[in-house]
Amino acid sequence: MEQDIQCSRSSEGKAVLLERCEEQFELLQKLQNEIILADTEANDDQSNEAVNRLIAITSELEQWHEMEPKLLTNSPEVLLVVGKEELQRLNSQLKMVLSCSQAKLDAQKKILKREQTWQAEKKEALNAVCEKITRLQRENQKSEHSILQDMKRKINNLKDYHGSLMEMLSDMLAEHFPLPDPQGNSTKKKRAAAYDAEIDLISLSEIIERLTNKTLETPHDPYVTTDDTFWPPYTEMLLRNGIATRHPEDCNKIRLEMFF
Repeated sequence: MEQDIQCSRSSEGKAVLLERCEEQFELLQKLQNEIILADTEANDDQSNEAVNRLIAITSELEQWHEMEPKLLTNSPEVLLVVGKEELQRLNSQLKMVLSCSQAKLDAQKKILKREQTWQAEKKEALNAVCEKITRLQRENQKSEHSILQDMKRKINNLKDYHGSLMEMLSDMLAEHFPLPDPQGNSTKKKRAAAYDAEIDLISLSEIIERLTNKTLETPHDPYVTTDDTFWPPYTEMLLRNGIATRHPEDCNKIRLEMFF
């Protein structure tokens, strides 16, 4: 029963509003016809009339601006129905806006979640790369240290081996190529190799060592000057066997032969 009453009131309100709207529309149409009629009755003073009409329209526009809007009806029931319908329409529009906003929000949440996942993956990859770089740097440092230690060990082993070879060479030369007997009276060969006992001869091993050191220390001047401490038979033996060679301009200088 109440719903029927509300429906009837709504219908009556709509009818009243439509009637008022028709009245206003008829008024606007009447004014438009007057404007058209005034345009068709223009005379030679058309420019003056246009100015006057502009002034009149401007004055009327100012009056409309100063005029407070009037309600089409003062009926509380009609205003209630119209306000209710307007609120329902506005509520429907707001619901549509809310639905669109919620859809956009859901889409942004999905994008944010995807970006966060991507960021987490990139961060994990970055951490893995940083850890690998740190590990490689640590391994490189260890590798450099181990290479250096291995090189030092090889150098020490080489020095030890070189020392043992030199010691063996010295022992072999001392055994097979001893210094001559100062007495010079044992055998015919030894008598031929007699020398002045006051001269302090150097051994064959020391001669070879001097030649080697001179070649290594001053390769631009590898010649060693022979003196009375060099026993001539050993010097000649080195020259004949291609171990040493004389200076082309000074026969008292010899050098170790180039073996490469």
